[in-house]
Amino acid sequence: MNARRTSYLLVALLVVAMLVTSCAQPTPTPVPPTKAPPTAVPPTAVPAATVAPTKTPLPALAAPACAKMATALSPKAGELGAADKPIVITFVPSVDTALISRGGTALADCLTKMTGLTYKMEVGTSEAASIEAMGGGKAQMGFLNTFAILLAKEKYDVDVALVAQRKYGVLKADGTYTAFDFDPDKALAGQLTSYYKPEYFTKAGSGIKTLADVKGKSMCFTSASSTSGGIIPRAVFKAMGIDPDKDIKSTYAGSHDKAAIAVYNGDCDAGVAFMDVLTDKTTNLVGKFPDIAQKVTVFAVGDRIPNDGLQYIKGLDPKIKAITTEALLAMMKDPAGLAVVKSIYNYDAFEVSDYATYYAPFNEILKKAGVDVSKLIKQ
Repeated sequence: MNARRTSYLLVALLVVAMLVTSCAQPTPTPVPPTKAPPTAVPPTAVPAATVAPTKTPLPALAAPACAKMATALSPKAGELGAADKPIVITFVPSVDTALISRGGTALADCLTKMTGLTYKMEVGTSEAASIEAMGGGKAQMGFLNTFAILLAKEKYDVDVALVAQRKYGVLKADGTYTAFDFDPDKALAGQLTSYYKPEYFTKAGSGIKTLADVKGKSMCFTSASSTSGGIIPRAVFKAMGIDPDKDIKSTYAGSHDKAAIAVYNGDCDAGVAFMDVLTDKTTNLVGKFPDIAQKVTVFAVGDRIPNDGLQYIKGLDPKIKAITTEALLAMMKDPAGLAVVKSIYNYDAFEVSDYATYYAPFNEILKKAGVDVSKLIKQ
């Protein structure tokens, strides 16, 4: 745990300069009910794409085994998990919602076959919408991003069940992984890790080589409540003495893949998203824009951020939580089941954990640095 605390320390120190305002910038997707006065130059919407992607239909997912479990439940009509009262899974719209819908539907269908319960997937219109869906009892489980987990825990005391693991680095054409030469964690390429990083990119030949070079330029963030695409990058600029709303023309693209596309199209001089959005199989940007990895280049990576994963609402029947978690772990052992789960947020594995073990240490470091998530929420 000490190693994990140390690895997140620089992130926390960078966040300190932003405090409350960094987490409540006025955007089309704020984290309700936090409010803040408008900044001098509020972020704008990304212009419509100027370069059309190569249109290819989403490939069909192989059918997982989804064998019925010996511990399968049999809820009665009207009970949670019955066909007339499905368990709702909320997904945050961090990537293409069509991809999430396809994978989320397949995941829900498989869980239904395995557990005897009925599941239904929904994609939130924003990270905030997914938080409120769980807080209001409209969704019983969710796959929230990191900052949304901190907010949902503080406001609604959600239960963390699983933490995602992904293979670290940049995916190569041959299926192996490499890493950027300037990444201090490049030796971890290809290994499963339970953290990720932001990456900063620009169009080849733009002249932007460092974060300082972004001053005076346009910058595509993903959303106000995205950890790697909004909160942490904006904190980094603040810590450098660069105001992302005055010294940069800030824009929220709406998702990680859209931020990369905006830079590719020339709508933003630079952008930020999770590493490595350009080669990620889930977003499949190379399939849509075959030359994107040549025309858009990464010039910096950020510090470690705890991964996302699976959470349940407080008070959910322990039997439902137990069998759902068991079924998801079983899906990850089936190649086709793993492919379904991986198709949504590029998860390679799950680590069984809880909030106190995994996220609380990070949250405490943020508090010591002056950022208290609980103070961002007006009860």
